[in-house]
Amino acid sequence: MRRDIEMKLTIVYDNEVYRKDIGLKSDWGFSCLIEANKTIILFDTGAKSDILLSNMQKLSINPMSIDKIVISHEHWDHNGGLNVLATIVDDADLYRLSNQNTNENMHLISAEEPLKITEGVYTTGRLKGSVDEQSLVIKGGKGWYVLTGCSHPGLEKILPTAKKIGNIVGIIGGFHGFNNFNLVENLGLICPCHCTSHKKDLEKIFPDKISKCGVGKIIKLDE
Repeated sequence: MRRDIEMKLTIVYDNEVYRKDIGLKSDWGFSCLIEANKTIILFDTGAKSDILLSNMQKLSINPMSIDKIVISHEHWDHNGGLNVLATIVDDADLYRLSNQNTNENMHLISAEEPLKITEGVYTTGRLKGSVDEQSLVIKGGKGWYVLTGCSHPGLEKILPTAKKIGNIVGIIGGFHGFNNFNLVENLGLICPCHCTSHKKDLEKIFPDKISKCGVGKIIKLDE
């Protein structure tokens, strides 16, 4: 049955490669493309623009098709590809916690507070932590999913904030040093990426819920 909102996530930049047959490159950093019906959102831009653009090309992603860019936090491994990408995209919205714009063809939008980015996609707004950060909350067929950059504020803060938008059934992204594993035991999907320190522990505790991350990984949330 067709869902009201089609949601497809593609990991474009990560520490590991998931699809190994088309020459994708891994590197320390994170980026995820979200296809929300006809709206194309890029969440973070990795560390190096050449790797970001190379992976996009191999994944048949046209950077000129990007409508919106969200920067989770202002670390080099999440915003490193932004300056070059800004010269390629056309008339895109940029959601970030910094007040710094990169190019006149991008429209800077402050993400201090929770905001609707497009139908079925919200930002948590600024969450305080060792490093301030925003995460995305995305509507899928079974509920809502959280997409994180590094989770510097902690999943203990991110998940309760996300639950104000809807029932959370999965989480994808970097979890940093998260080890309060009972906090995610009721989720149906756990996809640890990038900076997650305890991937092996999560795989051991939740073997039926873990989904491997890596460049080229595609997750369809509307199924």
